[in-house]
Amino acid sequence: MKDEVPNLKDFDQRLRDEANEDLADIVSEEPTSKTQIIAIYGKGGIGKSFTLANLSHMMAEQGKRVLLIGCDPKSDTTSLLFGGKACPTIIETSTKKKLAGEEVKIGDVCFKRGGVFAMELGGPEVGRGCGGRGIIHGFELLEKLGFHDWDFDYVLLDFLGDVVCGGFGLPIARDMAQKVILVASNDLQSLYVANNVCSAVEYFRKLGGNVGVAGLVINKDDGSGEAQAFADAVDIPVLASIPQNDDLRKKSANYQIVGTAESEWGTLFAALGDNVAVAPPVRPAPLDQDALLGLFDASETGGDVVLEPATDMDMRGKNAEPKASLEVIYDDA
Repeated sequence: MKDEVPNLKDFDQRLRDEANEDLADIVSEEPTSKTQIIAIYGKGGIGKSFTLANLSHMMAEQGKRVLLIGCDPKSDTTSLLFGGKACPTIIETSTKKKLAGEEVKIGDVCFKRGGVFAMELGGPEVGRGCGGRGIIHGFELLEKLGFHDWDFDYVLLDFLGDVVCGGFGLPIARDMAQKVILVASNDLQSLYVANNVCSAVEYFRKLGGNVGVAGLVINKDDGSGEAQAFADAVDIPVLASIPQNDDLRKKSANYQIVGTAESEWGTLFAALGDNVAVAPPVRPAPLDQDALLGLFDASETGGDVVLEPATDMDMRGKNAEPKASLEVIYDDA
């Protein structure tokens, strides 16, 4: 009896179909770990640290085990949580311990307040190193300290969003987080950063990544609506709107925690905590530059400017002189 000859045409077609399949649409299996690792991105100064410090404090009050990791070279995440006190950063401590011939221990870099465990990765001194590389080094050290064996319900990562190097894109590029949360306001620059992060998520989803965007937190919301319009346009939910309020501004400036049941703002952060917990990671639809500008009044952004091409004469300025042509012109035969 002859062996059956495989149908190579069907096999070839299956390979072609698989090659044309968009990896971003493949539904992955449910994660086996119960820990949700969430990366929060936003423009510098937009309020990520304020949002995260209060969110983590409220989630701990709700009975969750929370680890907050500051991944911004400014190290302002834990400063707000710890009443303005700067805790030793992982990079700084690692350098000192290495020079002393000692090993870094958990108690050297991780501290607690209100049920929240928190640490800062830190960064190099100004002009003396790459912040992105510092992030990578920090996570390598966390792995040595047993990061993958730690027992937390949530690990919140505070990332600077307007730095586009690979180190700051680590959670997205390496599938370190399950989902991303964006923090922005009703201004073009913060939404530009949020849109860039959406573009990064979409790029790595096409390469087979699994990270998605859980939603947007609108901070300093003045009610003008651009951030809401952005969320609608890229197809992500708004998880919370934190109003532009003088009381919040003063409390944040004075390192006071408002993410607690004792605060008048407690219900806002409790609702944010609930939304963060259940929001699924979705695939965003990032905008191009013109569509992003279209969210704003053209008279305020310059969106109605028309590009006028420069000429060679423009570039030469006072040196502009007619040059003899080198083109060879032949007489008619």
